[in-house]
Amino acid sequence: MGTHKSINRRRFIIASAAVSGGLAIGFRTNAVAAASHAPEPWGKLNSAAGTEFTPWVAIAPDDTVTIRVSTPEIGNGTLTQVAQLVAEELQCSWDKVRTEYAPVHRNYTEDGVYDFDGGAMGYFSGRSTSPERMQLMLQIGASARERLKAAAAAQWGVSVDDVSAQDGVLTHSASGRTLRYGEVAARAGRINLDSEPALKPESEWTLLGKTSPSKLNLPQVVDGSAIYGIDVRVPGMVYAALRQSPVHGGRLKSYDADAVLKMPGVIAVIPVDPDDARGSTGADKAPFGFDQSGVQSAIAVVADHYWQARKALEALPVEWDDGKGANWRTSAHIYETAVATLYQAKDGTVEKSAGDVGLLKAQDKIVEATYVTPFSDQSCMEPLNGTVLVTDERVDVWHPAQQTKQAFWVAVNESGMPPEKVFVHQTHVGGGFGRRLFAEDLRIVVSIAKKLKGRPVQVVWSREEMMRQGRYRPMVAARIRAGLGKDGMPKVLVASQATKGHFPRMADTPYALGTIPNVLIDAHEMPLHVLTGAYRGPGYNSYAFMLETFIDECAEAAGMDPLEYRLKLLEGWPDPGWHKVLKEVAQKSGWGKSLPKGTAQGLAIANWGMNGQPNAGTTVGVVATVEVTKRGNLKVHELDLAFDTGCVMNRDAVHHEMQGGAIFGLNMALSEEINVKDGRIVEGNFDQYQMMRMADVPKVTIHFGGLSGHERYGEVGEPPAGPVGPAVGNAIYRAIGKRIRSTPILKHDLSWS
Repeated sequence: MGTHKSINRRRFIIASAAVSGGLAIGFRTNAVAAASHAPEPWGKLNSAAGTEFTPWVAIAPDDTVTIRVSTPEIGNGTLTQVAQLVAEELQCSWDKVRTEYAPVHRNYTEDGVYDFDGGAMGYFSGRSTSPERMQLMLQIGASARERLKAAAAAQWGVSVDDVSAQDGVLTHSASGRTLRYGEVAARAGRINLDSEPALKPESEWTLLGKTSPSKLNLPQVVDGSAIYGIDVRVPGMVYAALRQSPVHGGRLKSYDADAVLKMPGVIAVIPVDPDDARGSTGADKAPFGFDQSGVQSAIAVVADHYWQARKALEALPVEWDDGKGANWRTSAHIYETAVATLYQAKDGTVEKSAGDVGLLKAQDKIVEATYVTPFSDQSCMEPLNGTVLVTDERVDVWHPAQQTKQAFWVAVNESGMPPEKVFVHQTHVGGGFGRRLFAEDLRIVVSIAKKLKGRPVQVVWSREEMMRQGRYRPMVAARIRAGLGKDGMPKVLVASQATKGHFPRMADTPYALGTIPNVLIDAHEMPLHVLTGAYRGPGYNSYAFMLETFIDECAEAAGMDPLEYRLKLLEGWPDPGWHKVLKEVAQKSGWGKSLPKGTAQGLAIANWGMNGQPNAGTTVGVVATVEVTKRGNLKVHELDLAFDTGCVMNRDAVHHEMQGGAIFGLNMALSEEINVKDGRIVEGNFDQYQMMRMADVPKVTIHFGGLSGHERYGEVGEPPAGPVGPAVGNAIYRAIGKRIRSTPILKHDLSWS
C-alpha cells in the first residue's frame, strides 16, 4: 500500500457501524447480536462472545478478539490474512485472535455492513490484500484500539495520549497501571471518537511483513473439527444423490420412480427441470453477474442415508434426450473446428488494435504458429455438496460457497422467500479454483429441498458426477503471427483466438500494450455445448502458455538466447519488475550452464492481474530444468520461480502459495485434459484424469530477489499457474528440438535419437 489513502468517513461509518451503535463503532453484546440476526436453528458453526465493537470485531472479557471475515477460506489463508490486517492496528495479542465468517444475512438487513469496493469483493474468496480490503481492515483495528485507550484513560482519569496499547494490554507508563483489553471492552464499546485515527506508516508495522504466522484454522483442519460443507449434520437430515444430463444441455426424457421407491431408505425421486429451477427475486443482486445457466436437467433420489440414495439412483431407469451437444463426436472434432475457425472466420471481437498490422508482410521474417489448450477440470478435493432446509418461515443453507453473497441471492432467487428470511451459513471450502463461484450447484440443492419442505436435505455429487458436470477451463485455440524486423525483434503481432467462455487475457501483456508497436488481437466464440467457467488464473493459464511459447519461437527465428530476447523486448516496458524477475530467476537457476544432451532449461514469464497497467498484478518468471530420455520419457527435475508482487506481507504464506500454484500449473500442462465423446464427458475419476503424485513433484525453489518494492501487495494464488507450462515446453524444445504447441504435454511423442 505504501502511502495510506485517507478513508471516506461516511463510508467507514456505514461499513463499521453496528445497528444499535451511535457512530462509527457502536456497543452491542453478542447476545443481542445473536437474537437479532436469527442464527441457524441447531447451533452455530462459528460463535463469538463479548463486546461487539463493530460488526467486524468483538472482544471478550478473557481478551479473545473475534474478527469476522467475509471471505470464505478455500485453503488460501484469507482468514489469517484479514485477521492480520486488523490485529496490526489493534495491537492485540496474536494468540488471542479468533475468526468467524461474517453473516451475509446481516449484510442484507444492515444495508451492506460487510460490503466494500462496490459490494462485489466483500464476499469473494480471494484478493485479501486488495487496497480496499487492507484499508478498511486496518482502519477497523485502529478505531477499536483508540476506543480501548480512551476507555482506560477515562477509568484512570488521565490523558489518552499517556496511554499505550501493546499485545492486548493498556499501560499508563507514568503510574505503571495496566488493564487488559477484556477488562475495558464493554466501556470502550460505548465510546465514540470525534475523528477516525490515522494509520501508522508501514515502517512501524510489527506483524505485517515482519512475521509469518501459520493459518489460524490449521489446528481445526488437523484435528478434524473444521466444518466443511460435506461435514454438516443437522437433526432430521436426509440425503440426495444426483445425476444430471450426461450431455451438457440435454433433457430428462423419462424415468421410472416406482422401480426404486421400495428400496431400503428411499424417500423420494425428484426431477430438476432447468426451466423451473429459476426464481426471480433478487436475481439482479448477485455480485459479478455470474451466469447460473449451468443448471442441468437432472434427477435426484432422496434417502435416509447417502449410500442408499446412490444405490437407488444407479438402479433407477432413466432416459435422456441428448440434444445438439451429441453432434460433437470427439475432442479432436472440437479442436479441428476451433483451428479451422481461426483461418476462416472474418468477424471476431477485437480486443486490442494498435498501429498498422498491414506492415506484417513488409517485415524481415514472419513467425507463425497455432496452439491448443484443452478443457480442464478444477478437481477440487471436496465434491460439490450443499444442505438446505426450507420451511414456511425461513430458508437455511449450509454451503461451501466460493462467493457467499452469490450463494445468498441464488438461495433467495430459487426459494422465492424474501431475503430477510434466507440464511446462508458459510462453511470452509475443500478447494475452489473457480468451480464454486457460480452457485448453480446450490440452486439445484434449493430446488430439491423446497420439494421436501420441513426436512433438511444434503445433496452430494459423486466424484464422477462432479467431474462430468464441471465448469471447465475453456478449450482455446489460437493462431499467432509476428513480423520480425532486421534486428529480430517483433514489430507486428497478430493473434486470433477461438474458444467458448472466453477470458480476454492475451491483450493484457506488455507485448500487446506497447513493447510491440503494431498489434491486432481478436476472438471468436465457438458454439460448444460444454459448460465452462473460472479456473486458477482464468484465461491467463492458456494464454501464458501460448504467448510465452511463441516468444521463444521468435527468439529462435532471431537466433537469440530466450532470456536476452525477452530482456530486449521488455526494454520499453515501464515496470522494472519484469527485468528484475527475469534476471533473478536466470541467475538463481544457473541459466546458460552446460547440461548433458536430452537435458535443458526453458524460460517463461507472465503477469496475472495487471489489467493493462505496469506496476500492477503479480509477475512470475520460471526456469524449468527437464530431462527427456531417447524413448521419450519426460522428467521435470526442477522449477525455479522468481516473482514480483511489489511487497510481501506473510513470507511463508507467499512461499507456500507459489509452490502450490507451480505444481498446479505443472500438472495442468503435463496431464490435464477433459475429453468429449458423442457429446459426453469421458473422464469421471482420478483413474482417468491424471493428477501428479508426490513422487512426480520436482524440486520447486521460490526466489524472493525479484521483488521490486513497489507499494502494491499483489496476489499469489493464481499467478504461478501461467508460466510453468511454457517453461517446460520451451525446455523440451531446447533438449530434443521438438516444439510443444498444445497440452497436455505428455500426449506428445517425445522420443528422439
